[in-house]
Amino acid sequence: MKRRITLALAAVTAVVFALLSAQAANAASVTATFTKVSDWGSGFEGKVTVTNGTTSSLSTWSVALDFPSGYTVSSSWDATRTSSGQTHTFTPPSWAGPLAPGATVTFGFNGTPGNFPGLAACRLNGGSCSGGGGGTVPAAPTGLSGTSSASSVSLTWSAASGATSYNVYRNGTKVGSPTGTSYTDSGLAANTSYSYQVSASNSAGEGPKSGSISVKTGTGGGNTGTKQAAPYLYMGWGDPPSPATVMNATGIKWFTMAFILSSGGCNPAWDGSRPLQGSADANAIAQIRAAGGDIVPSIGGWSGNKLGPNCSTPEALAGAYQQVINAYNLKAIDVDIENSDEFENEVVQDRILNALKIVKQNNPGITTILTFGTTTTGPNFWGNRLIDRSKALGANIDIFTLMPFDFGSSNIYNDTVAASQGLNNKLKATFGWSTAEAYAHQGISGMNGLSDQQEMTTTATWQNITNWAKSNGLSRLAFWSVNRDRGCPGGGVVSNCSGIAQNDWDFTRITAGF
Repeated sequence: MKRRITLALAAVTAVVFALLSAQAANAASVTATFTKVSDWGSGFEGKVTVTNGTTSSLSTWSVALDFPSGYTVSSSWDATRTSSGQTHTFTPPSWAGPLAPGATVTFGFNGTPGNFPGLAACRLNGGSCSGGGGGTVPAAPTGLSGTSSASSVSLTWSAASGATSYNVYRNGTKVGSPTGTSYTDSGLAANTSYSYQVSASNSAGEGPKSGSISVKTGTGGGNTGTKQAAPYLYMGWGDPPSPATVMNATGIKWFTMAFILSSGGCNPAWDGSRPLQGSADANAIAQIRAAGGDIVPSIGGWSGNKLGPNCSTPEALAGAYQQVINAYNLKAIDVDIENSDEFENEVVQDRILNALKIVKQNNPGITTILTFGTTTTGPNFWGNRLIDRSKALGANIDIFTLMPFDFGSSNIYNDTVAASQGLNNKLKATFGWSTAEAYAHQGISGMNGLSDQQEMTTTATWQNITNWAKSNGLSRLAFWSVNRDRGCPGGGVVSNCSGIAQNDWDFTRITAGF
């Protein structure tokens, strides 16, 4: 019964493709018909008939057939065949002459496995196989680049003139058809290399593929392949501790160094006044690296004269970021986007996102982080806009970090989890990620002890938050700040202690276990 049904389906399965003629005026009358001749469960036979309905001889033709993933050609006849991944291209055999007006020619092939569902795409000489008037297909896209997490690869490329959509190929198999110049390929194996190409399409058909790039997924955590436990350290305030002392006492390896601001115009400096080199900040970075650690700079923050509003274009802002990257040969940068001058400013939001996109293109492998405030249930209007625009602009942000404090919480643990789950839902809806993939693009940046609004985060609460973040696969954990990671019960909200009873560096020690 199964075989009878399969053969019956095969007898009626025919997909008609109009091929593009070399002579545009007659393009609509050159056709090709694909027919699945038979299907026996473990294989199938296909046939293509090319018909020259024009009044001129057709000197040559090239029919490219894209097969669905998992299917291939095992043998062919009456044509010369070349194969690349899922694309099989057929040209006239060496003995064939021009195809006369009104004449037809056929070629055939066997494929495997059986139950062939039909062709994924068809092209003639790089043009459309749908017929109807020809046109010019777009050129191959340029500038293809990619970054990875443990389970996904995020690709970006430069727009191709005349393109209305794009086709993404992984290891020769088409995996996506985005309309923009970015795509995230999800559900991949960790620690695995994948080859990618991109082509552009319009009404005339699909153009040639770009050159291929190889991208290797990480071994776990976020896009750096490792989780980043990096509490804030501020060298301009709060009796800054020796980072080497803190590292030896806690096992912490990374610090988030605060804050890079504008020293006037589009010029970066620590706190807007201390130079990138020769400052207390540069000395602390050298000490951290000598002890086997590393840093990520926090660019922006709540107050001060920031780079986002002062740099007039994305290119200029990217140049300011690049100065910081070059000064310390950074693996990651964080933009702490807050307040009405950056976070609640559409122009500056877009400027920051476009600048980070440029940074990503110019620094392969660098991790880009956005840190911003939240409500107790997830991003607010401005946070949602930031995420939507990061997708629309192809900014390719690696980690979205929430600051779940100073938002009127009576239970920091519950509200931190709820806010993070709200962000997870937003990232899934925006980028099409799974729950696990979205968490791998998330971070939490808390506030130890008493917050500015008298919210309480005890060491026990922070341990629970750390455990939750770790078990859900988040990629970043920070808190404000190591300067405050010292006990002073009843001390209030001050710069050099937490305002609660604790041992020195308790919060840092817990964070190191993330």
